[in-house]
Amino acid sequence: MTSTTTSTTSTTTTVRDEHVSVADVPTGLYIGGSWRPASGGATFPVRDPSTGAVLAEVADATPEDGIAALDAAVAAQEGWASTAPRTRSDVLRRAFDLVHEHEDDLAALMTLEMGKPLAESRGEVVYGGEFLRWFSEEAVRIHGDYRTNPEGTGRGIVLRRPVGPVYAITPWNFPLAMATRKIGPALAAGCTVVLKPADLTPLTTLFLVELFRRAGLPDGVLNVVPSRDAKALSEPIIADRRLRKLTFTGSTPVGSALLKQAADNVLKTSMELGGNAPLLVFDDADLDEAVAAAMQAKFRNVGEACTAANRFFVQEGIADAFTAALTAKVEELRVGRGTEDGTTLGPLIDDRAVDKAAGLVDDAVERGATLVTGGQRVDRPGTFYAPTVLDEVQPGSDVLTTEIFGPVVSITRFTTEEEGIRLANDTEYGLVAYAFTTDFRRGQRLAERLETGMLGLNTGVVSNAAFPFGGVKSSGLGREGSHEGIEEYLESVYVLTPDPFAA
Repeated sequence: MTSTTTSTTSTTTTVRDEHVSVADVPTGLYIGGSWRPASGGATFPVRDPSTGAVLAEVADATPEDGIAALDAAVAAQEGWASTAPRTRSDVLRRAFDLVHEHEDDLAALMTLEMGKPLAESRGEVVYGGEFLRWFSEEAVRIHGDYRTNPEGTGRGIVLRRPVGPVYAITPWNFPLAMATRKIGPALAAGCTVVLKPADLTPLTTLFLVELFRRAGLPDGVLNVVPSRDAKALSEPIIADRRLRKLTFTGSTPVGSALLKQAADNVLKTSMELGGNAPLLVFDDADLDEAVAAAMQAKFRNVGEACTAANRFFVQEGIADAFTAALTAKVEELRVGRGTEDGTTLGPLIDDRAVDKAAGLVDDAVERGATLVTGGQRVDRPGTFYAPTVLDEVQPGSDVLTTEIFGPVVSITRFTTEEEGIRLANDTEYGLVAYAFTTDFRRGQRLAERLETGMLGLNTGVVSNAAFPFGGVKSSGLGREGSHEGIEEYLESVYVLTPDPFAA
């Protein structure tokens, strides 16, 4: 077992720039176009997971604040819905431009509050910003319909209109992209929004909202209410009959609970929930390509992604070579604070995440898995866990049924294509799968047989604003991105008129 290199140095310049960046971020609630403190006056700390230091104190919204935000969204709904599509498009495009103008600020905030390396944070700015540009273009392409009824006695008109005020709940792991992926289509469709960011990483979202204000978004169209008590904040908002749409990204248990609440008022819902992504490597795969893509699929965002490869299934003929090549790449990862030069793997979000990773590894080893590398906490301040490779993981291991959300590779070997597909589908989840093969017909079979909403075929990253993101089974409902994404915020109205040529 080898140890992974750790980085422990930082510079005065970096620290000084960090404090300037954080100091520029609003830390209040944004309701009706104004920044304000929480009605109860409470705040909560936002910490740097690489040091445990408090970065800022953020206003802790009360349920009353949540209703005030919904009041503002409801008041602004009619005006925003009737705003010309081109005007809505222009606001989103100005927000897109401001996001890229402030790329360094946003990247620094994400790295400080979430931990990922700066290079990955900059990548998220590009990815997250693209939802604003994409939906700025979709805003002017919302189509209706006009056609003769089958009997020839009338004409049917189908109008598309915004569903109404939206409550959006976003997770901590992609604090920019998960916000833009919801805000973009909602605003493009003509919906107003109340947004609840994760309490672990609210700063990026708060700065994003400030950029929307600067972009000229009318008051009340976008409201943000950070809170430590998501349940207390959300329940009265979801129960309010003026709300018409709920969109959530997070765990399946929480999503299921929210769906039950949403059922009372028959809310339109979008749920991007948990994943347990299989990564299949067949004997005929290009080894170098498969290893490089697997590193992306597993270790991007410190492994804290719903799209992260969770279960590696490798065919017997290539298994030894793949495991050795992957392990060599894993041992090259440089663990450290995301702001430090050379860091390629940052901390996990908190102590609970470290404990979870450690517990999954310990359980797998106790059940017969081979610990190839890693398998321990990193001895330094912060919440770090060494990148880990487990081979010969046995059936019944918790790591096969639990979304890892950490830098742990779990390898199980299989013999036939049929067995590989069976293992991949043996989960309640179906968000994304990855497969590596040079056999085109096999790729076609996998696309039709794997129970998944998305498939990365010979690639380790699938997310793109131009394509529909979402899963099947317990991984959620609806799609985000692409033209399907804006459909989640629209409803159809059918109008029948008499035949204009009838006597």
